[in-house]
Amino acid sequence: MSHDVIDHLAEIPAGSRLDEIRRARPDAREHAQQSFLALLEPADPGRLSLADRYAVAAYVSLLHDAAPTPTRASSFYLELLGDEADADLVRAVRRAADEGRASGPYGGYREPGLADEALPGPVAVVDRASIPARLAAALEHAHLLVLHPRDARPASLRALVDAGWEADAIVSLSQLVAFLAFQLRLVHGLRTLAATPAAGDTPTHHELQEARA
Repeated sequence: MSHDVIDHLAEIPAGSRLDEIRRARPDAREHAQQSFLALLEPADPGRLSLADRYAVAAYVSLLHDAAPTPTRASSFYLELLGDEADADLVRAVRRAADEGRASGPYGGYREPGLADEALPGPVAVVDRASIPARLAAALEHAHLLVLHPRDARPASLRALVDAGWEADAIVSLSQLVAFLAFQLRLVHGLRTLAATPAAGDTPTHHELQEARA
């Protein structure tokens, strides 16, 4: 993919105010695009196949959606998944995200002084009759990282190992989920900024300073 994915997901026209804001930080812009290529379109996917990468990306982006209707980002990743997997798997991933969506973050603190701030929340619901066990474990882990980060324990990694995940693939999976959290939040922020009344104006000094922060 030659174009900038964040520009595409945020629908940023060339020469617009937001385009100028993004171009104010060329290194950050390029690093984000290269991270996308490395994590979602690697030349050698290894043990984390393209289909698995796109399934996780679609699932995570759907979890971030405020409603069951896919946003531009989740539609983008669902389309990529559809290029690598059959329609049944695409539907199963969508169902899993719909059943696991929540506001979060949830979980309990291990520190006694923070016990009162613990907040229980829904766990992942992944149908292993429709989703292969190895991918199902990855989706459950992604749900944990997105919505239950405080509940992460060594047992979470053991569940991946038991499902056939090797150390390198687990690292790549975790990097992928972390990157998506960054990308989706940035896209949301850019789209929110684009919706402000001054969206067609030249960026202000304050906005350029924020873009460089």
